[in-house]
Amino acid sequence: MGENVTDKFPITTFFIIFSDLDGTLLDHNTYGWQEAQPALNLCKKLHVPVVLVSSKTRAEMEFLRSKLSISAPFVSENGGGIFFPSDRSKGPPAGASFDNGLWKWSFGLSYAHLVRGLKEIRDELRWNIKGFSDMDIEEISQLTGLDHKISRLAAMREFDEPFLVINKQAVDENALHKAAGKRGLTVTSGGRFYHLQGKNDKGKAMEKIISWYKDEHKQVFSIVLGDSPNDFSMLELADFPVLIRSQREFPELKGEIPRLRVTREIGPEGWNNAILDILGKKEEERNV
Repeated sequence: MGENVTDKFPITTFFIIFSDLDGTLLDHNTYGWQEAQPALNLCKKLHVPVVLVSSKTRAEMEFLRSKLSISAPFVSENGGGIFFPSDRSKGPPAGASFDNGLWKWSFGLSYAHLVRGLKEIRDELRWNIKGFSDMDIEEISQLTGLDHKISRLAAMREFDEPFLVINKQAVDENALHKAAGKRGLTVTSGGRFYHLQGKNDKGKAMEKIISWYKDEHKQVFSIVLGDSPNDFSMLELADFPVLIRSQREFPELKGEIPRLRVTREIGPEGWNNAILDILGKKEEERNV
């Protein structure tokens, strides 16, 4: 992965990890994270918050955070919503509202608005486009590999409509972006689906969370891990950007982000090794 660089920063420096889920912290096929457990344990030991940033819904992410024993804020549906635990001494940011046990900061357009927008795009382009709103739980389960319980959580959408373009060899992404843009919407590409959303993105959500942490910490440095184009807005902002290797390659990204690290391993194994590599020196200094 390269030289450890955290030794250039004082031991008091506060690090935050922003991590995508599918194909990054979670295995693309099994959704397991066990290979990343050593690094997750180190994060806990060093009090480094792991902020999950995903296209997944709040319901999915609350379930995962419980399984992972992670308590940091999290970002749902590609930056549509930011959620803060309510049991912290530090209060939520101005503008957040209390919603079912968490402080919620909303930035995305309503799901009903997105569903209408996707229908208009489908009619304009005359493509066979199928969104989550057109699917039942069985079909979502088949397409994602999730069981029915988690598929129901995945269908509880607020700010983002995942969709597929069916029976089309090559998608004209320029036409797709143009049709969305005319309606004040954006399209991003994830590991399995395209996503229709408002002007929110993961990078904007990341900036807002960093600002929130800076109220308490003078020096805040970000570690970002992702594997898909919808993670690029975060990688561009990161002090330590890490692209998790996948079946897709993005050769131009290294030129756009010269400090980018690319893992040799895929999924949670790549996540684990990257975090141990970046934070390992910090642990050595702590034990001196």
